[in-house]
Amino acid sequence: MNLHLENKVIIVTGGAQGIGRSIVARFVEEGAQVCIIDRQSQTEFSPTTSSASIHKQVDYYCAEIIDEQRIQEIISEIVTKHKRIDVIVNNAGKNDAVGIRHAPAQFRDSLNQNLVSTFVLLHYALDALIDSRGCIVNIGSKCSVTGQGGTSGYAASKGALNALTREWALDLARFGIRVNCVIPAEVITPLYEDWLSKTPDPVKARQQLNETIPLERRTTTTEEVADMVVFVASNRSSHTTGQLLFVDGGYVHLDRACTQNTSHLKTS
Repeated sequence: MNLHLENKVIIVTGGAQGIGRSIVARFVEEGAQVCIIDRQSQTEFSPTTSSASIHKQVDYYCAEIIDEQRIQEIISEIVTKHKRIDVIVNNAGKNDAVGIRHAPAQFRDSLNQNLVSTFVLLHYALDALIDSRGCIVNIGSKCSVTGQGGTSGYAASKGALNALTREWALDLARFGIRVNCVIPAEVITPLYEDWLSKTPDPVKARQQLNETIPLERRTTTTEEVADMVVFVASNRSSHTTGQLLFVDGGYVHLDRACTQNTSHLKTS
């Protein structure tokens, strides 16, 4: 299927690793020009596609996503160089485990990192998106609808991002701009691998995690999330807006009482 993304200009925040890196790779495969904004230095970026393609099709901007002045400068640089912005993928963020016992200042910092940064980026890129009749894809989290425990800042941010997805979809519909949110559940990223490695028995923890996911008893891959992002960003999804799209193997919506005990499904 041709997604008609050739030469489209795509901004991906947090595109250096994990889900973001896979999103970048998928857009590159479709012939898009990708602009990564990431706090990591470019030397830490490990592309999953060929270096030749990356050199031609990826621009890298090292920046803190909460640095408003730098974000404004980057948007100006992108528009000056490429003359357009077609898609924004708000992927940058971190489950920082800022909970109820943390200081209010830490809660505000979490909101700035995981929520306010998306508003800032759209604010400065909006005119270019209007000109291109572009689209926005937000990357959410299961904790926005399920709760997780111990992560008030991140959960609040992602819940608000769901609301902004629909608010922006309504505000921007008159410009032909679509806004959707792709919501993963359990995806093994470098941050997740680090967390698993610190458990008493990482292998058992991984097995227990797999058992919570109904479809195929495995975690979602970063590539599966990326496939949804690229599809919904394309004009093959041209009348889809304001949607929360779950890519999670049934983790969020299927009843645990039925999905965790699979003995009744066994056949002789």
